[in-house]
Amino acid sequence: MANGLRWGILATGWIADVVTGDLLANGMTVTAVGSRDRARATEFAKRHRIASTYGSYRELANAPDVDAIYVATPHPFHAEGALLALDAGKHVLVEKPFALNQPQAAAIATRARERGLVALEAMWTRYLPHMIRVRELLAAGALGDVRAVFADHGQKLPTDPRHRIMDPTLGGGALLDLGIYPISFAWDVLGAPEHIDAVASPAATGVDRQTAIILTYPTGAQAVLHTVADAASATTASIIGTEARIDIDAIWYNPASFTLRAPDGGVIERFETPVIAGSGRHFQALALERIVASGALEGPELPLSESVAIVGTLDAIRRQIGLRYPGE
Repeated sequence: MANGLRWGILATGWIADVVTGDLLANGMTVTAVGSRDRARATEFAKRHRIASTYGSYRELANAPDVDAIYVATPHPFHAEGALLALDAGKHVLVEKPFALNQPQAAAIATRARERGLVALEAMWTRYLPHMIRVRELLAAGALGDVRAVFADHGQKLPTDPRHRIMDPTLGGGALLDLGIYPISFAWDVLGAPEHIDAVASPAATGVDRQTAIILTYPTGAQAVLHTVADAASATTASIIGTEARIDIDAIWYNPASFTLRAPDGGVIERFETPVIAGSGRHFQALALERIVASGALEGPELPLSESVAIVGTLDAIRRQIGLRYPGE
């Protein structure tokens, strides 16, 4: 453990490529990759100089040279990959959203607890330096009483109905790919919402093209959130308090800088994000390694129960906007 965990990568798509690059760029150990297509696993391993390749996810899960597995499959297969790894005695970092729906998320959490293993949602924003400082300011009461959270995430992604983002069989739509970021952000700042309101505009394939969400809380606070999959938005976020506000620069869910402002707009603090090797997705893997080393099963940044509850919020939004995936 002194030298960290040996990581296996389950699936070889774009996000697996980015995360693997980040792990290696920051001195972490990646020993194996698994794919249902051995040729893809071999090509991925060659590109990242990974020693072991496996032609199935089960082979990767059972690999003796792996301690933890990053599950990078499309949304409908997160639970399957996570459960496979946990049953093989491996800790798991599961790409967000934690699962396609709350029953699947609860199944992952139950299995992890039964096996005494760490299951962590790869909501990488939670672990970035600027979000650590934001939580410090909130805990110190620097904002006074929080009244509102504003956050958006819009990207101009492919509209081809065959693309993953537009394909309902792959859990497509703006909500699960992009909207998960502002929703998790609101949970991070305000906790569990008391009430959820959502409206959406569908794409031709039936998934949500864009969705607007208002979460309300027992304190009267509100989170006003928006996501869109075929247009680039400002991708900024703000936390509004009675004594100050935090304005997070674009792109707020990436390594970002922010300004703490007084009610009159004056600058109280300017946080400049440090230079980071890669995109910053290694911080979540480091968090998992710290949790394992401590002997705990979860960390304070994103408890397992919260990941399950956030998927429940996504489910509630989907019910309101009429988004149901095949097989549910």
